[in-house]
Amino acid sequence: MQRISLLETAHSIVRTYLNCGGLAVDATLGNGHDTLFLAQTVGENGHVFGFDIQCKALAVTRQRLQQHDMQQRVTLYQASHADMLDKIPQSAHGQIQALMFNLGYLPGADKSLITQSASTLQALNACLALLANRGVITVMAYPGHAGGDQECETLAAWCAELAEYSVETLLSMHAQAAAPRLFVIRK
Repeated sequence: MQRISLLETAHSIVRTYLNCGGLAVDATLGNGHDTLFLAQTVGENGHVFGFDIQCKALAVTRQRLQQHDMQQRVTLYQASHADMLDKIPQSAHGQIQALMFNLGYLPGADKSLITQSASTLQALNACLALLANRGVITVMAYPGHAGGDQECETLAAWCAELAEYSVETLLSMHAQAAAPRLFVIRK
């Protein structure tokens, strides 16, 4: 049986919502993999807004985009994802087809710098105002690291309160409490 990662599943889901010429957000740049995927998916006439607080994440993402000649399709912000509602132009509010989160820490960097439940919830609430009709939010969460358990619990509780959205939680193929999970919120 072929194993498909939750990240690949997130990309597959986003592809069904994000059109060429569309708008997307990478709420946690990390090493730029989701940013590149989104930039490729929106095409020449679309645009991606990307957020991270760490200089290293922006530098790695910028380099990855330049290697694929995609930098013109993306606006990068060295800012918390909690600030996205203020940073993304008003004209894009309610027009974002896909928003992606990959919570936790920046791989290959300081593991004590992690996403925080409070700012993640603020960002997710902002997403509800940014999301287009027939849009999607994907959130990769990792309960197996310091702070990750609390963030997963907080995220699950927030999702349970979303009455007007379809919410699905996909679990890793590994049957462990600390295994990653993918939250999919559809409008």
